[in-house]
Amino acid sequence: MKQHIQSVLQQLEQKTQKRSLKNVSFCNGSWIVMNGRKLLNLASNDYLGLASDERLIEAGCQAMCTYGAGATASRLIVGNYELYAKAEAALKNWKKKEAALIFNSGYTANLGIIAALIGRDDIVFSDWLNHASIIDGIRLSGAERYRYYHNDLDHLESLLKQASPHKRKLIVTDSIFSMDGDMAQLEGLVTLKKRYNAILMVDEAHSSGLYGERGEGLVHHLHLQDQVDIQMGTFSKALGSFGAYVVGEQWLVDYLINTMRSFIFTTALPPAVLGTIEKAIEIVQNEQAKRQTLQAHSCYFRDELQKLGFNVGKSTTHIVPIIIGSNEQTVQMSERLQEYGIAAVAIRPPTVPEGTSRIRFSLTAALAKEEIDWALERIARAGKEMGLIA
Repeated sequence: MKQHIQSVLQQLEQKTQKRSLKNVSFCNGSWIVMNGRKLLNLASNDYLGLASDERLIEAGCQAMCTYGAGATASRLIVGNYELYAKAEAALKNWKKKEAALIFNSGYTANLGIIAALIGRDDIVFSDWLNHASIIDGIRLSGAERYRYYHNDLDHLESLLKQASPHKRKLIVTDSIFSMDGDMAQLEGLVTLKKRYNAILMVDEAHSSGLYGERGEGLVHHLHLQDQVDIQMGTFSKALGSFGAYVVGEQWLVDYLINTMRSFIFTTALPPAVLGTIEKAIEIVQNEQAKRQTLQAHSCYFRDELQKLGFNVGKSTTHIVPIIIGSNEQTVQMSERLQEYGIAAVAIRPPTVPEGTSRIRFSLTAALAKEEIDWALERIARAGKEMGLIA
């Protein structure tokens, strides 16, 4: 076993795919200290800068002081503190849905929801660039599965036409794709799910808090909340906390409570996390100015990178990749940027397809325009030194 594992690690190193953990000792707003070096943080999912918000910190501390440090058991045993009821009530009100359920993470949510809803006699259709948690949930379900080309509704429809009309069908997609920064064609997906009598599930992880009048997500922004059957999302990105959720009709939540293994057999979230979730839902609804700031930052940053000659793919959001291709060059670019004071992570296979390794930048509302310009100057310098741009 040891020799096999060492061989696998050696192969990963040879392909420049071996990863290691980096020490973050300080994080405040747009700056972090990583491995002892102060860096401008362009790698975080803290899109609205709420992770260090004093209101969330205070809410978490109060919950811990009242209920203790740990939940002590799963929600179906004695871990279902009243904090859950308060947070899920806030979530239902925010999303204007009949029922809501909170989970421990986005990964365990997607893994459990999909595996609970479909099985060997069902069919699932998944966008080619969906998150790994969706892919693993589909695998675990044992359902017949088809991956349609990224955002290609014609290909999806051709697969739906081939499918047995007598089998249950689930279409699942991210709303914003985490490595490319583009959006799903949700209107078209709604049309197809109606036409072929399918259920539509949308993962709002990277759009919760950022789109819609009150930050409800891309589904609400497009006024599709009554036509998307299952909305899942996370609190660990724009909402600055931790955990995940699903909203929908009461039958969905009742069913998941009774069948979702990653819910049933997981210790409940700590009280401090639940306190921050409830407060984050309250805060995010009134953060329109921050949402506008983030959008302006993202457009400016993406446009300037394109002017410099970088390939930013099809990004239209706060996630802006520089697609390089080579694993080795991507790692070198990441290291060069860190030398210049920028936290920018190299994303390589299997997270992205072979030949599309990239630096994934993610903007936050906490950034100042001067900091973005400072970063752009150093990104341009690094790109020229490495021959990525002229």
